[in-house]
Amino acid sequence: MTATRFFRARVTRITQLTPSFRRFTVTADDINEYGDPGFDQRIKVVFPTATVSLDAMPTGEDWYTEWRALPEDARPPFRTYTTRAVRPGEVDIDMVAHEPDGPASVWIESATIGSEILIAAPTIHATGVSYGIDFVPPAQTDEYLLVGDETAAPAIAVILEQLPREATGVVILEVPYAQDVAYLPEHPGFRVHAAAREAGGRHEHLESAVREHAGALCPNGRGSEVEEVDIDSGILWEVPRTAKGGAALKSAPLYAWIAGEASAVKSLRRHLVRDVGVDRRAVSFMGYWRLGRAEGS
Repeated sequence: MTATRFFRARVTRITQLTPSFRRFTVTADDINEYGDPGFDQRIKVVFPTATVSLDAMPTGEDWYTEWRALPEDARPPFRTYTTRAVRPGEVDIDMVAHEPDGPASVWIESATIGSEILIAAPTIHATGVSYGIDFVPPAQTDEYLLVGDETAAPAIAVILEQLPREATGVVILEVPYAQDVAYLPEHPGFRVHAAAREAGGRHEHLESAVREHAGALCPNGRGSEVEEVDIDSGILWEVPRTAKGGAALKSAPLYAWIAGEASAVKSLRRHLVRDVGVDRRAVSFMGYWRLGRAEGS
């Protein structure tokens, strides 16, 4: 039994949640094999285009190597998303709708009931640690700090729904429009500071809100040097289980989870570790995308 594989899914329902967030509910003949390890479980979604069909996508165990070996114009494009919800017979995936500028956004804009995608996701047979989950706080965590832009919002939403009701912390979210703020579910222990980008430039809210609230969450931290990452040549991605400087902590006064545009994530991570003094082993940071560059393939 394989732990991860491709599902050929078809859209059964499309729900416009807010101006930017569109939910695609999908099913498949084998959808009940789709696994749900929880939290910010990453999946790969393969999109058909006008020139490349889903049938061109390699789906075996070494699919990525085979995909890379294809001529560039013969590769079906894929992007990374978060499983939003799994129910008997169907799966929800929330996507950000915006002006079409690539294969994913074109599909999001044009998809109808019956449209198909391929989803590389865990199965119900997956056991042990899922390396597609980056929300890995210490067993004992006093406060949580969840930070991201609209691309991180679905993962933050699942995290809020799955954390225990007694968990406490702060969410800082930047979205395109004021109506998008309503996307996040409520959690009794979290204070949400969300703002629309239309009221300011990109990253402005994230930067200012993190600076305002992080120090109060971790008042006794001691800053340390941060190993910088070149976001143009390297991947900005680190979680506590692989953090340099030691194994994941058993406990921490604050666990920070930061995801979104890479340059913002880099700046916020530097501030939390160097200026606020959050232990770098208690910071998960993921550059989901880079401004001005197509991601995912």
